[in-house]
Amino acid sequence: MAKPDNRSDNAEHLQQHIENTEQNMQETNQYLAEHAEEISAVEKQNLQEKNERRQNSIQAFASEKQDEQGQ
Repeated sequence: MAKPDNRSDNAEHLQQHIENTEQNMQETNQYLAEHAEEISAVEKQNLQEKNERRQNSIQAFASEKQDEQGQ
């Protein structure tokens, strides 16, 4: 038997995802600032691209959270 679809706390979970992703971005930026001269250009590019994807995820989470709160 399938579990009932309980979405009552989706907005809270989405907010946690946003906060965690923002923290990961900050940690990556701090790492880049502290180790910029020690890491390769490829690694630096990879980390910057990862943060771009994280920013896209934050926007998607925020949009989904807004949808959830509107229901």
